[in-house]
Amino acid sequence: MLHSGAPRSSGTRVVAVLLAGGIGSRVGHSTPKQLLKVAGKPIMMHTLEVFAASPRIDEVLIMMNPGVIAELDFLREHNLPIPVRVLPGGATRNETTQLALAAIEGDETKVLFHDAVRPFVDHRIIDECIDALDRFDAVDTAIPSADTIVEIDVDGCIAAMPTRGVLRRGQTPQAFRTEVLKSAYEVANLDPDFAATDDCGVVFNYLPDVKIHVVEGTPENMKITDPIDLHIADKLFQLQSATLSHSVDDLPCFVGKNIVVFGGAYGIGQSIVELARAAGATVHSFSRSETGTDVTSRKAVRSALASVRECGQQIDHVVVTAGVLNISDLNDAPRKHINGTVKTNLIAPAIIAKEVHADLRASGGSLVLFTSSSYTRGRAGYSMYSATKAGVVNLTQALAEEWEDDGVRVNSINPQRTDTPMRKAAFGMEPPHSLLTPEAVAAVSLRTMASEITGQTVSVRI
Repeated sequence: MLHSGAPRSSGTRVVAVLLAGGIGSRVGHSTPKQLLKVAGKPIMMHTLEVFAASPRIDEVLIMMNPGVIAELDFLREHNLPIPVRVLPGGATRNETTQLALAAIEGDETKVLFHDAVRPFVDHRIIDECIDALDRFDAVDTAIPSADTIVEIDVDGCIAAMPTRGVLRRGQTPQAFRTEVLKSAYEVANLDPDFAATDDCGVVFNYLPDVKIHVVEGTPENMKITDPIDLHIADKLFQLQSATLSHSVDDLPCFVGKNIVVFGGAYGIGQSIVELARAAGATVHSFSRSETGTDVTSRKAVRSALASVRECGQQIDHVVVTAGVLNISDLNDAPRKHINGTVKTNLIAPAIIAKEVHADLRASGGSLVLFTSSSYTRGRAGYSMYSATKAGVVNLTQALAEEWEDDGVRVNSINPQRTDTPMRKAAFGMEPPHSLLTPEAVAAVSLRTMASEITGQTVSVRI
């Protein structure tokens, strides 16, 4: 049993139950699927963080496969804002639900049951499920079916084709007034033929007078069950961006922190240097024009870092803003432009990451890289730039996973069009209102450093 934080509400309690009884056989792994790592952390941790971040949730119960419950010891290292309890689940979904109900105090509690391997549930769904329990005793989450659904007979032939407009595909959360779900199971347990695949089915079959409201889910709220789901989830995490305020007001305090910026002479890098210093940090800025530092040279990077260490200062955060943008079709691109793009935009972040790992492990710090919106798809004229920026996102995710046990966080910043010298050189003058300011991007970068997120692509939008 784990305890973090304190209950949030003084009214009707809301408890989220994460159902984590899977064993991973269908996804082809010996590790339980809820513990498989995607985007730097176990799938279940992503799901837990969504519920823990909701101001509407007072407590989370994790109903875990008893055989691997010890695998959740890593949760003790996370400072979650609300109480979290880990309990052994039952042999079936229905047994697990009843064990969870027995562990929840008070019949007036609102309870949300959610698959631990649905990490893309959003706060809108959670809020609507909780609010619906003010008017209904049971709530399901579902989405319209994009496919025609057919019913077959024992011979495998179509027996019926229900109207697609009234059909929905079930998801979770499923939410209930606790006393209602308990009553449904009391009746169900008297039935020797009792069988149900989910909790709404129990209420539907054994308390037929209870209306079950349906909240609309999202296609992204998928359940990771089969091998293809892992690949889809990985891509969704890659495309899913965290968003932080880009206001330059009320920035985190960095007094006593030491920040190294590669590419700090101009543009976004310069703004990061200035804002970080204004926030109290000691900042060491390196660039080719300012200090003669070539970020593609391991020797130059080592020399820069050695100068920081010689000051007797630990390194808390490292930022890599250095980059190049050469626009041309690949067939027309000079070899030096191709090589320069790959070396500066992708190899340099890898070199720097390797050189600063020990420092960041010692300080429990973070590495911040820079990508661009071009990472989502290759574009004509940007082929190598897009490819390297996609590589930065993959590097971010991989390092976040590799360095998780070392306590080092790795994130990438994804700014939209920004008013920088590099952009002006490539595109000329553009309407100022269509561009982000470097200060806005810098503010998000500092908030990312101060946060606990890792493995994320953080978007800065106009």
